[in-house]
Parts: sequence; C-alpha cells; structure tokens
Amino acid sequence: MPLLTLYRLATIAATPFAGAALHWRASEGKEDPARLDERMGVASRERPEGRLVWLHGASLGETVSLLPLIDRFIQRGAEVLVTSGTVSSARLLQARLPAGSFHQYMPLDAPKFVDRFLDYWRPDIAIFAESELWPNMVSAVRARGVALVLANARISRKSAERWSSAPGVARAVFGMIDLCLAQDSENAARFLALGAPCVRIAGNLKFDVPPPPVDAARLAEFNGALGNRPVWAAVSTHAGEEEIILDVHAELVRQIPNLLTVIAPRHRERGAEIAALAEAKGLPALLRTRDGEPRRDSGVYVADTIGELGLLFRSVGVVFMGKSLVPGGGQNPIEPAKLGCAVLYGPHVENFNEVYGELAAAKAAARVADGAALTRAVQYLLAEPARMRRMGRAGAETVEKLGGASRGIMTAVEPFLAQIAAAER
Repeated sequence: MPLLTLYRLATIAATPFAGAALHWRASEGKEDPARLDERMGVASRERPEGRLVWLHGASLGETVSLLPLIDRFIQRGAEVLVTSGTVSSARLLQARLPAGSFHQYMPLDAPKFVDRFLDYWRPDIAIFAESELWPNMVSAVRARGVALVLANARISRKSAERWSSAPGVARAVFGMIDLCLAQDSENAARFLALGAPCVRIAGNLKFDVPPPPVDAARLAEFNGALGNRPVWAAVSTHAGEEEIILDVHAELVRQIPNLLTVIAPRHRERGAEIAALAEAKGLPALLRTRDGEPRRDSGVYVADTIGELGLLFRSVGVVFMGKSLVPGGGQNPIEPAKLGCAVLYGPHVENFNEVYGELAAAKAAARVADGAALTRAVQYLLAEPARMRRMGRAGAETVEKLGGASRGIMTAVEPFLAQIAAAER
C-alpha cells in the first residue's frame, strides 16, 4: 500500500528527532521523564520466564477496562505485560496492577522502536483494547506470527469515517487483526466495514471492572471535611463545560447556601485554570493539590488529583458525567453507577449510547439538555434524597446485570491460548 509505505518512511525519517520530542513532551507533563527510554522500545525490567500475554490500552479508560482480563490471565498461569501511552494511566496501573503483571510504556510507532520492543518482550499473544491500532506495530506483530486480538472493541462514527476515507489502508490495517471482539452490534458493523476479517460481539469489559479502590483514611478525612453539607460532583469535565458547571453552582447556591460543587476535570493539569475561572466569577474555590480538604468557606472544590475518583464516588450522591454538555462523545458512567451514584449527563454521549441507554431505561441516569436543566436536576435530587438513592441502587443493579464480557473474551481467545500451550510442549 503506497500510503502505508509513505507512513513507514515518514516514521523512519522522524526517528532521530524522537528523543528531543519526548523531552519536550516531558517538560509539558505529557511524558514521564524517568521512563522516556521505554517510549523508544527500551525495556526497564527483565522479561519474565514462560508465557507472556501482552495487553495494551491507549490511556486511562482503556487500561482500566483491561483489569478483569489481567486477573484472568494471571489465574491461567501467564505473566502479563500491560502497556499504555499516558502518564495518568501509568500512575493508576502502578497502584492497581496485581502481582504477576507489570507496566511498560508503549513505544512510539517507529520501526526501530517497535522492533526493539517486540524483540525483547517476545509476547505470545497481543490483546489491544478498543481501537488502538498503529500501522507499524500491527505489521510487526503480524510478521512475527503473534496473534492479535482487539478486545472491548469500539470505534466512534467519526473515527470510522476517517479510516473509510482511505479504504485501502483501512483494509490493510484492520485485516491484520486475527479476532475483533466488539462491545455491541453497532461497533461490530463498523469493524466489519473497515475490513476486520473475524468479528464477534463480546460485550463491554468496563462492566466487569471492580469499583475504583479507596484509601479508608483519606475517605474518612474527606467525609469529615464535608460534614453534612449538600454536595454534588461534575466529573471528567472538558473545556467549555466548567463555565456551565460554575454557572449552575452560582444558581444553585441561591437556594442551597452551603452547597459544595466538586469539579474533577478529565485532564487534571487544568485544575488551576478551573479554580481561577471560578474566582473570576466571584466563587471561592479550592484546589485539592494545593489547599487540601474542603473547607466551609468555599463552594467550589477542584479535585485535580489522579486515582481518587473512588473516594469521590463514595462521598457524593449525584454525579454529572462530562464531555457531554459540549460535543465530544461523553465519558463512561459505569464507575459512578457501580458505586451507587445518581448519574446525570448531557446530550453528547454518542460514544457510550448503549451504556447510557441502559442506565436511563433503569431510571438510574437522567439526560439534561443544558445548564438550566442540569440546575433543576441537581436541585431536585439534593432535595429528594430517597429518589437519589433509588437511582443509585438502580445503577448498581444495572451494571451488575450487564457484566460478563471478561468470561466471553477468555472463551473467545481460548483457541489461541491452546496453540501457545501446544507450542510449549
């Protein structure tokens, strides 16, 4: 394929500049300065003996979804290499990976780095989450005869359209997937159209992910600081949404003077920016990384830490999920639903239509069209705690019923595992 050849040549040409680019990204907080070599395919630890299963997720959400599979592969006696590409995902995995698994950063998609990575780790099977496909890596995995499985596979309509604009490239890349295990029929149809040769529906792995953990002492300290204040949270917010949330808070506080609004932005490095935005609107704001626990004299609290959503979801009853009041596709509501929160969301949730549809049908989540509707919904739920608790219970029951994808995926990859076992004998 001319375009794939051009891509390969371009990545080869860019390889000498990778180090400088990585150091610049590290200066911007987008790379771990202590682990830049991993992004160039250099291992930071020894390869374990025996069978090695390689699981890859692009960033935080994808890597979290892999946790149920990690446990199942370890139970089968395999060592598990988990890769990702973001600092936040690496930090979370450091806290949540079980014994028998370990993390490395995914190398940049240049042939030199890809070959170095694969030659060292020699995985027996590669399982990528959702639709994280890099042409050089996929080609190199295929060339080594390593089975490539796409698990929890989903691809947005826009991404599918971009791939479709180069149908030859799409068929070449997606055609190298040995097995695609889609979340639902809509995603399965998209992968088939792009050229994946073997597609099955296996469900959504994120329903099987255990609730995010919490440090009991920190939870007690946080709840002690909250006291009896009414509180709600806007989680995984994106630029353009925080202004709406702050206006909602300003409106609500007229009726609920001691209200606390917690904002947990999707990109934690935006915390100071959001706190400054609140102050500019005349709303006293605290930043968790700077100011510590909530205080009585502040109505806006920006939770700009990593790995503390488990604490937040256990402390509030109403959660608005971001990236949904502005176009963006939404954010995954499974974790707050699993922990019994009433979930609110905006109109732009096309990336999670099925999940929100299930929660809405169970009366566990409610759609709000804009800031005014969000104001009314939060005010109603805080004034009706019994209704809020019913929504929370319905959400927990719904996500429990929808679990089981990890079992289905393990069944689907069993033939590949059998081949690996036969080769070892």
